[in-house]
Amino acid sequence: MEPRKVTFPHMGEYWIGFKALAERMGCEVVVPPRMTVQTLELGTRHSPEFVCVPFKYNLGNFIEAIELGANTIIQAVGGCRFGYYAEVQAAILKDLGYDVKFIRLDAGRNPLDMVRGFRDKMGTNKSFRDVKDAFFFAARLGLAIDEIQDFARKNLGFQVTPGQIERIETKYLARLAAATNIREVDAIRQEAKAELGSVALDRPENPLRVAILGELYLVLEPFSNYDIGRQLALRGIEVHQPLTITEMINHSIKGFKHVDELIAHSGGWVDHHLGAHGTESVSLSYTLMKEGFDGVIHLKPFGCMPEVNAMSAMQKLSREYTFPILFISYDSQTAETGVNTRIEAFCDMLEMRKKGVVSA
Repeated sequence: MEPRKVTFPHMGEYWIGFKALAERMGCEVVVPPRMTVQTLELGTRHSPEFVCVPFKYNLGNFIEAIELGANTIIQAVGGCRFGYYAEVQAAILKDLGYDVKFIRLDAGRNPLDMVRGFRDKMGTNKSFRDVKDAFFFAARLGLAIDEIQDFARKNLGFQVTPGQIERIETKYLARLAAATNIREVDAIRQEAKAELGSVALDRPENPLRVAILGELYLVLEPFSNYDIGRQLALRGIEVHQPLTITEMINHSIKGFKHVDELIAHSGGWVDHHLGAHGTESVSLSYTLMKEGFDGVIHLKPFGCMPEVNAMSAMQKLSREYTFPILFISYDSQTAETGVNTRIEAFCDMLEMRKKGVVSA
């Protein structure tokens, strides 16, 4: 029997945690290549025409990883068409002549049930405790990644020495990728926070604050959104990204209580769950507006129903409170130049609004 060689979708720097999880399950890991234009072209060529763009990125990425030797794919499922990704992608890959196995990671389930289900599907001889510890280790890596990148997003545009934060970020992400236990991860995390905290910053007293909301994949994979977070940060904006792997884990632990809390804190702008992260997009837009944020950027794949449903409430909220929200929809034909132009115009408007030149 051929040894199992596992791969998974590439999504920002979270590959570090996914790799650690698979290795602790006793698997050889084929780390998927980083996303490129060729990845999207490859996935688009073999995908249904109107499927959302994250599906196309994932499919192209899987083909690249299979060509590198992967024979098993771990694919999460979620609360929209994402729940059918694995089945459709498996059928496409089979038609293309690839003999691979798909293992579904039911990310929306109770965490302990998810661990049990994953252990059964992997067919491993690891104990439940070993598998639980593997998930915990991966989650701790995710927390460290989130804290490092959160600091970068909020402070990148204010560093006195250009490139210093990026170099620190790169150094500690590499160390996290090589970490072997939780104690080491925690030590690296604290060292990174200390070194980042010593970076000389020239921050204005009241910088522009913008949050990025929307569909999971587009928010978490910088290549897919043309690295909007970095673009904003380098314009001297404090960038917030509420949606992270750590927050998703916390929400999973809460279960339906998390959705109830979002609805309760939405100011009446949403009264039922919209699916996936649509409810979050509406509720957080209201919360961030009340907290004095200068604007929100909402990212969605073309045709993403949960986020399309969220947009009507967000548009009305934006009009009623003159709160700036920029909506950007992506498909495989979306031009980076067009997105950049819209980002520049949005930032210019926020700056003029801050100075009182325009009201909205």
